[in-house]
Amino acid sequence: MVSLGLTWIFVLWVMFFIFFSSGSRLGGLVTVLCFFFNHGECTRVMWTPPLRESFSYPFLVLQMLLVTHILRATKLYRGSLIALCISNIFFMLPWQFAQFVLLTQIASLFAVYVVGYIDICKLRKIIYIHMISLALCFVLMFGNSMLLTSYYASSLVIIWGILEMKPYFLKINVSELSLWVIQGCFWLFGTVVLKYLTSKIFGIADDAHIGNLLTSKFFSYKDFDTLLYTCAAEFDFMEKETPLRYTKTLLLPVVLVVFIAIVKKIISDMWGVLTKQQTHIRKHQFDHGELVYHALQLLAYTALGILIMRLKLFLTPHMCVMASLICSRQLFGWLFCKVHPGAVVFAVLAAMSIQGSANLQTQWNIVGEFSNLPQEELIEWIKYSTKPDAVFAGAMPTMASVKLSALRPVVNHPHYEDAGLRARTKIVYSMYSRKAAEEVKRELIKLQVNYYILEESWCIRRSKPGCSMPEIWDVEDPANAGKPPLCNLLVKDSKPHFTTVFQNSVYKVLEVIEE
Repeated sequence: MVSLGLTWIFVLWVMFFIFFSSGSRLGGLVTVLCFFFNHGECTRVMWTPPLRESFSYPFLVLQMLLVTHILRATKLYRGSLIALCISNIFFMLPWQFAQFVLLTQIASLFAVYVVGYIDICKLRKIIYIHMISLALCFVLMFGNSMLLTSYYASSLVIIWGILEMKPYFLKINVSELSLWVIQGCFWLFGTVVLKYLTSKIFGIADDAHIGNLLTSKFFSYKDFDTLLYTCAAEFDFMEKETPLRYTKTLLLPVVLVVFIAIVKKIISDMWGVLTKQQTHIRKHQFDHGELVYHALQLLAYTALGILIMRLKLFLTPHMCVMASLICSRQLFGWLFCKVHPGAVVFAVLAAMSIQGSANLQTQWNIVGEFSNLPQEELIEWIKYSTKPDAVFAGAMPTMASVKLSALRPVVNHPHYEDAGLRARTKIVYSMYSRKAAEEVKRELIKLQVNYYILEESWCIRRSKPGCSMPEIWDVEDPANAGKPPLCNLLVKDSKPHFTTVFQNSVYKVLEVIEE
């Protein structure tokens, strides 16, 4: 039901979106069919319904619709700006990483402004709306300091500063291209420096692991936190088969044609400026900034999707949106003078449907239900055999279920974007290291843990070489490398430091024996 609901919310909003983007109802048809033909690449909500980004994404579609409308409008109305603010808030509230997506949007809009596709007044109002929505989210998220020290917040401040300094930039006696480069460098270095300074001043390190994660993508850097991410398939690089699957449904070729057409338009516009053509020609050529924005946003989503496979959620639907521009008269008017647009669209859809219909059949054949009897037994035992104030520790996904279903206090949970929680999780996961049982117990007692839920599968599973929990701990704690993993020892015999109080085929609950 969640999958169906979110899918149709996406479809309905996309129909409005495409009406503004391509100016054609056929464009809406292209996007919706592309979405269904590539449904397996568009979302994971059918496998993991509780994903926070799945609840945020429909609001991002609405938000981009509003941004597109604002970029196209000759006159801005207060209602559009208020709606943009509300959609920003609903996008950011459910998902802690929404700030990074909005950072790419702000960067794309700034680039569109720098080269002259939107005026300073329009961008300034968009920046103000983003600032207001960020401040409201900070309050609604109970003072989440990570928002105020994020690259997104720093970027907003730096862009605002650049807009205020525009008269001084115009006084610089340099070429148009040099002025673009100066503003771009000012934004890039200003954002990084301001982010660093605010994090140091306020002592915030909640998102420090994000920088380490990106560093590990390009260099050999690795630590405990980055390995927890990169060892999971969804945080690894995009699968090599993904572009091939895009190609089979013709989504990638169509998007490339559209993207090349937009790039051709940009080069033509830029060439006019750089060769010092008359300014009145420039204004005429620099219309349709929304097309340039969506092309830049596509590049940003492509980079995110390649670096982190999970973020295909943003790339694939946006590719479906971009595919609708095959109906755009601004880009392909020369073709539609010779061939009817409907003939082009239906020919493309007919070719797409060859692989697309097979993909749809595969999706329809997926029938199943969620069942986790061992966890149900665990939750029932916790409810009836432990005190209401008993404190539990264990794997983050399991702790989320314990907190939600058994209402017991937990010392760690899946919200990893908190420096204190990451530190506690590291202590909890030392049960899967090669440390001595006495040392681990001592640290758990400091956290006031009464029960530890041990999962043997976490001790032996290995998604790829170097990615079992003991191997991850070998990177963090090389002094104990070579010793037997503690979890293996406790599975056989939990005494003398722990007592086994519950056990089934998956879970083993250890009571921490206090000295």
